Amino acid sequence: MQSQGKIVVASQHYPPDPSTTAAIMAEIACRLAADHEVVVLSGSPGALPASQTGSGKPRVVAIKNRMAGKAALVQRGVSELLFVARTFLALMRELNPGDVVLTVTAPFMLPYAVAAAAKLRGARSALILHDLFPDVLVMAGLLKPGSIVARAMRGANALMFRALNAVITIGRDAERSLLSYSGMTRNKIRFIPNWATLEPAPRPVTPDNPFRKTLAARFVVGLSGNLGFTHDPEIVFEAARLLKDEPDIHFLLSGWGIGFERLKQLQADASLPNVSFVVRVEDSELEAFLAAANLWIIPYRKDVAGVSVPSRFYNLLAVGRPVVLVSEPEAEAALTVVENGLGWVVTPGRADQLAEAIRTASGPDDGAMTERAVKAASKFDRAIAMNAYAALIDELLRNPDLAEQR
Repeated sequence: MQSQGKIVVASQHYPPDPSTTAAIMAEIACRLAADHEVVVLSGSPGALPASQTGSGKPRVVAIKNRMAGKAALVQRGVSELLFVARTFLALMRELNPGDVVLTVTAPFMLPYAVAAAAKLRGARSALILHDLFPDVLVMAGLLKPGSIVARAMRGANALMFRALNAVITIGRDAERSLLSYSGMTRNKIRFIPNWATLEPAPRPVTPDNPFRKTLAARFVVGLSGNLGFTHDPEIVFEAARLLKDEPDIHFLLSGWGIGFERLKQLQADASLPNVSFVVRVEDSELEAFLAAANLWIIPYRKDVAGVSVPSRFYNLLAVGRPVVLVSEPEAEAALTVVENGLGWVVTPGRADQLAEAIRTASGPDDGAMTERAVKAASKFDRAIAMNAYAALIDELLRNPDLAEQR
């Protein structure tokens, strides 16, 4: 039975866009559509997959959106501002009193527009916090902590967090940063981690894996996915340089973003014999690619705690691979690694520590870490997460003020 209030999902990234954010928002929207009327305001043009159309699925409204390349910062900023403005107008048309609007922090201006539109229309609002701004820009070195822009963004955040009815975090480390804002209360915060999209099960390392066939090394170190401003490509390359005389260890790199462009530039200059690149891997090949490496690296810059959580992390565990995480120990992924014995956590900027962790990992393996990784991945289950989102939305439909009811 559907409730009277409807759900509006506002997201720049939605299928057919292939990004992780698009897949996450589609999973959530489709789950909510089982119980409610759901309208998606999408910035991703194109035909939807057949599994996301028809009866009982969200109604998708395309918002005009022109995506500029990540390197074209000015053009990208203008494009995102226009998308946010168009989404705000669409929300003003779609929202009615009692409705709930759900959004995500991409682009970073979108949550401000969503919170404002919900307030003006008497609706309730919830934000999925993938990245915390301006902290992520400060971490990337694009803003100074005390700059006028950073202070202005924090002032806007205080107003936004006061207006929002709920904030969903995907990492436990985000709570401290959120509670530093006067408009935020602990009862508004809900921790719902992301999930593995691959079935948790050990995948053996086999010589006939298509991504290993050309590699002579016994131990393969993998790096995959989007490397944005918060990631450190230099530490990976410097670790490879430190290990270049160890023929048993080889680095297999595949992904996109400004960080991968930097890695390709570094390799073009140095031509390390222990580094190979693979073109961006399609979803149909992801399982085989993740199973090709013995160990995976997730390289963050310093101050990642409370700012960002790597969504790729859960699929690495699902295929039974240990990880080396470059981050502070209090970050969400680092906490999971240490609590479950899933690999190594090394200090940001310390390529020597990263190289030593890789060297240690390349030693004898008794299979225990593989078993622990698969067991940990099974805790991050799609159904559990979807039910948590559904429960929160139902709660907001019944009573918007979570701070007073808990």
